[in-house]
Amino acid sequence: MQAFFQYKNLSVAYTKIGVGEVVVLLHGFGEDATIWNNQVDFLKAYFTVITIDLPGSGKSNIDSWQLIGDGFEDCNSLSTIEFYAAVVDALLAYLTIEKCTMLGHSMGGYITLAFAEKYAKKLNGFGLIHSTAYADNDEKKLNRQRGIDLMALYGSYAFLKTTIPALFTIDFKSNHPHVVEDLLEKGKLFNVVALQNYYRAMMNRIDRTAVLKGSDLPVLFIIGTSDIAVPIKDSLQQSYMAKSSYIHILDNIGHMGMLEKPDVVNNYIKTFVSNVSSSI
Repeated sequence: MQAFFQYKNLSVAYTKIGVGEVVVLLHGFGEDATIWNNQVDFLKAYFTVITIDLPGSGKSNIDSWQLIGDGFEDCNSLSTIEFYAAVVDALLAYLTIEKCTMLGHSMGGYITLAFAEKYAKKLNGFGLIHSTAYADNDEKKLNRQRGIDLMALYGSYAFLKTTIPALFTIDFKSNHPHVVEDLLEKGKLFNVVALQNYYRAMMNRIDRTAVLKGSDLPVLFIIGTSDIAVPIKDSLQQSYMAKSSYIHILDNIGHMGMLEKPDVVNNYIKTFVSNVSSSI
C-alpha cells in the first residue's frame, strides 16, 4: 500500500487508497502518516485518501537530511513551511491529481494554509485540525528555540517524551495509555535534524489569517476545548474569518482529536468532504 516518489534528492513515502473524491491528510510535528490510520480506515470507503510521511518522518528517507547539498540551492529551504507545501504539491503532480480537499493536523495545518495560499486552484476545500493561521508570538518563538537546543543536547526521543503526553487530556491518558505509548514509541525513530527543521519551519512561519479571509473555499475547523497547543479562543477567532466555515468543537479533548475521539472526527471529515464535493 505504501509507495515512494522522489522530490529532488529526497525519497518521500505516501499511501493512496479508496475511490472517489480525493482527500489529503497531513500529519503534524512528531508524527507520521499513521496518525491518520483511524480516519483512513473509515474514509477509504467513500473517498480516495492520500497520506504522506513528510520528509524526515516515518518511512521517508531521513538519511537524505545529511545529503541536502545535492538538489537544493538553499539548505535553509528545508526549514520552511513552504518547502513542505511544495513537497505535497509535487506528490499531487506525480499522482496526476488536479483537485483535492486537504486537511492538516497542527503543523500539517500550517502546511495546508501555505498550500492554499500558493495552490488554491488545486483545492476544493481545506481544513485545520487543531491548528492555527496565526504566526508564533515572541514567547512561542523563544520556546521553539529552546526546544531546538534541547533536542541537540538530549536527542529527539527525550524531547518528544516530554512534549507529546501534554497534548492529550489527563482523562484520555489515564484511560488509553497505550495510545500515548504507541506514539512515543514511534518517536524513537525520528532524526534530530528533521525535528529541528520542523521546529524552525514552525517558528519562522508567517501569519496566514489573510488566507482565511481572502479564500472563497470552504474551511473545516476541528477544535478541542482542552487544547493547550492551540487555545480554543484563538481557533474560534479564526473560524469566523473564513467566508464558509464548518466549525466543530470537541468537548474535553486536547490537541489530538483524531486519536482522542476518532469516530466523531471521522464523521466530521466525511460530512465536510461530501458537502464540498457536492457543491463543485
